[in-house]
Amino acid sequence: MDLAAYDSPVRHRRSWRSFVRAVGRSHNYSGILRTLFLCDRPIDFIRRYVTGRGSYPTAIILMTPAGKLRLNCYSPDDVQTINEIFFREDYRVDDDVNVIVDFGSNIGFSCAYFLSRDRQAFCYAFEPLAQNVERLRSTLAPFRDRYELAATAVGTTEGVVSFGWEPTGRYGGIGQLTGKYIEVPCRDSNAVLDEIITRHGEIGLLKVDIETMEKVVVSRIPTHLAERIKHIIVEFPFKKNPLSATHHMRSGHFLTRFHRKW
Repeated sequence: MDLAAYDSPVRHRRSWRSFVRAVGRSHNYSGILRTLFLCDRPIDFIRRYVTGRGSYPTAIILMTPAGKLRLNCYSPDDVQTINEIFFREDYRVDDDVNVIVDFGSNIGFSCAYFLSRDRQAFCYAFEPLAQNVERLRSTLAPFRDRYELAATAVGTTEGVVSFGWEPTGRYGGIGQLTGKYIEVPCRDSNAVLDEIITRHGEIGLLKVDIETMEKVVVSRIPTHLAERIKHIIVEFPFKKNPLSATHHMRSGHFLTRFHRKW
């Protein structure tokens, strides 16, 4: 199914007033500085981010520790994603994380961020939408030997599930009520973690961004697997630590971080 046949809605149009207010927050200020120093066309990027306007697709060139990186954006939502990942650094970890598992890889920006931080890193990507998979492969072309892609959803079961999708490819998920649905293969999240831990001994970073399923997938990780995962970053604001036996938790407005206790 070609999602590009539909017009992409603008999900994150921001006013200049809200943008200026955000400057006062330290992490946003740091993000603006990173935009100015790391983006090839920072003013154009900021304009697209604030207004949601501009023609697409467009290419954003970033400077990374691995050199120049080209990221193709297909809607204003992709600009939002670049800001969150590369400039706001929502997924930053200070330790070396050689093995990364990315549940909900979208078009590959998160994987590109992880792989551009550490030349020894290897990423396992999971993404069920065919158009996102095609774009992910393009995004990760510079890292073609350093990732493995499974074109599947991740949830609580093995088999086929109904997946709600929408035109940007960013907000779909199992159980999402989008009005448009397809069937996609699904892997049991714990089975995936067990396989990768068996292969490598441990996981340096697990990132989970699978609309509506983040809480259940993280909460069901058994202790014998959780104790082999160093960092977990989840796009869900946990109020109570579901992994208290193995991890410290720090929860923000949209994001929760878990750090292994040893």
